Amino acid sequence: MNLRDRLLVSLATSLSPSQAACIFHCPFAYFAGKFPTVSGKPIAEVLPTHSPALFRAAVRRAAALLRAGEPVALPTETVYGLAANALDARAVAKIFEVKGRPAHNPIIVHVSSVAMARRCVTEWPAFADRLARAFWPGPLTMVLPRSAAIPDVVAAGGATVGVRWPAHPFVQAVIAACDFPLAAPSANLSTNISPTNAQHVKKGLGDRIRLIVDGGPSQVGIESTVVDLTTTPPRVLRPGVIGVEALLAVTGELEKAEWATRHAQPLRSPGSLPRHYAPKARLLILNWPDETGLVAQIGDLGAPLQKTHVIAHTRIPSAADFGRVSVIPRQAEAFARAIYAELHRCDEEGAGWIVVEALPDTAEWQAIHDRLRRAAA
Repeated sequence: MNLRDRLLVSLATSLSPSQAACIFHCPFAYFAGKFPTVSGKPIAEVLPTHSPALFRAAVRRAAALLRAGEPVALPTETVYGLAANALDARAVAKIFEVKGRPAHNPIIVHVSSVAMARRCVTEWPAFADRLARAFWPGPLTMVLPRSAAIPDVVAAGGATVGVRWPAHPFVQAVIAACDFPLAAPSANLSTNISPTNAQHVKKGLGDRIRLIVDGGPSQVGIESTVVDLTTTPPRVLRPGVIGVEALLAVTGELEKAEWATRHAQPLRSPGSLPRHYAPKARLLILNWPDETGLVAQIGDLGAPLQKTHVIAHTRIPSAADFGRVSVIPRQAEAFARAIYAELHRCDEEGAGWIVVEALPDTAEWQAIHDRLRRAAA
């Protein structure tokens, strides 16, 4: 760590969370006695974690705010989450307020051990043990009967709760420091594109929360797989990068139900609403034989080419006629890691229309199909 960072860490230990974070990012403003605001609203503090000392300082600040009942944006390996104490109904209610989240949409509870997960639920079947051994820590959420410790607001009034042990080292450290589980949906306004880096969070919630922790880009890039273990056989409620084949290898059986569960009330999983993960621009999923065919299809829809951004993986058009052309590899994990960032970039550059090249219709692409279908709804 360089001298500047050592001095800042040393000074920050004696200050409040907001003052400490301002020192890291606005040292001149701090020493002038001024803190950044926009129209009287505080700008979210963004704390770095790129050295061991900064990592530890950010853990302390995040844990202090969470213990005080404040929501904090934290990195996870899937997407960035807006976290609050899962055992504190008032703290969780602030998540719904900040996001504009509908009250009937439940929130996943994040834990730092199997023991903590078991305290959140009343039953822990053999399937839960097997899945936890295979996929935790990682992007798998298990839905189980909730314990009395989990407030109604977390479960949207339902009898179940989704629990997940995330793999990202920072959120693991924060949960361990707090010694309570964290309720954490994606750190964005409801139905908008999920954030996969700290700047995405700042753009959407920067004037609504006090702290964003920058843990680098999310390495998975889409939300976790959700499996309901209250049914026999287990059922996938939301697809993710842990696919059906991997789950079957552990469970031996799996109900192949319709992914969308929007008609089930109360909802048992987030990501079940018909419109979700959506950019500001209108999103279309098209298949084209060549560039001429793509231009013709866009023309039929009445979309101006210069306001149309194209995201392709195989048939890549020339960038000359379009507002932007982006290329993501035709590989499911790489595509999942990049797609939300590309959608954010299209919105930032003022796209009116986003055209995504149709994806392969194979099992490993199911989760990305799900996200794009809801984004286009």
